[in-house]
Amino acid sequence: MDVKTRNEKYNQYVEAKMPKTKNWPSLFNSFWVGGLICIIGQGINDSILLLFPTMAEQSAWAYTLVILIFIASFLTGIGIYDRIGQFAGGGTIVPITGFSNSMTSPALDFKNEGIIFGMCVKMFSITGPVIVIGIVASTIIGLIYLLI
Repeated sequence: MDVKTRNEKYNQYVEAKMPKTKNWPSLFNSFWVGGLICIIGQGINDSILLLFPTMAEQSAWAYTLVILIFIASFLTGIGIYDRIGQFAGGGTIVPITGFSNSMTSPALDFKNEGIIFGMCVKMFSITGPVIVIGIVASTIIGLIYLLI
């Protein structure tokens, strides 16, 4: 059997086994759940500014991000964020809560291997490449901006 035939048969097998998604309901759920997460973040920020009227707006946003990251990590730890993610799909990945979830999930999965070689190392298995690409891309863009 040649490589082309094998690849075609494999693709047919994958298509037969792959779960079918309903595009419009998935898009709708992703949109409204992602929007709800952003509304919650805005509400937290507004509440902080109401409670501490002399606080700088940038500081309020920093505290808001810390609170959102904590909430997402907590919900991941008790298994709720994953169920929300199954329902909403990409709507839970895009906000900062998705980044928090992608760090917390591997850490929880590998906690049996110990704190250092389990949780600390595996915590960055998903987010590590994202951080590296972000740093490399921002460095390249910064150099281009500097030269122009």
